[in-house]
Amino acid sequence: MPNTRGEKDACDLLDADHRAVKKLFKEYEELTNSRGRTVAQKKMDLARQICHELTVHAQIEEEMFYPALRDVLKDTDMVAEAEVEHQSAKDLIAQIEGMDAADEMFDAKVKVLGEYVDHHVKEERNEIFPKARSARKLDLVAMRDELMARKEELMGEMA
Repeated sequence: MPNTRGEKDACDLLDADHRAVKKLFKEYEELTNSRGRTVAQKKMDLARQICHELTVHAQIEEEMFYPALRDVLKDTDMVAEAEVEHQSAKDLIAQIEGMDAADEMFDAKVKVLGEYVDHHVKEERNEIFPKARSARKLDLVAMRDELMARKEELMGEMA
């Protein structure tokens, strides 16, 4: 069922997550040239928030969005690629979560995670979302509500 009423759909919800995390990466980047204990703590807090947001986002995509796409799309190569990208990001998230902001590799890992996410977001916006929106059997408005409910549940669990 295509979204002809102009309502926000699942892709809009996922893209809002993309924009929110991009903003967090930007805040982090602004702190990387500063020094001091309070800066290190702010960087640590931001990195934790970035990792948390991305973990929840990846989980709702993997549990609900990607399987729905697999059911309706003939060509699922892009979904498989997105899942591989998620795994790479999760590996980096695990490394970041096991580190301290004082580690010389910390900033580099957060920066590379941001680059992974930028690449992934471009592919979703330019390839996956348009295909999802043109799939007649996919009710993306209803899926938005399901994704939102699951996201809120996960955010509460991981807080």
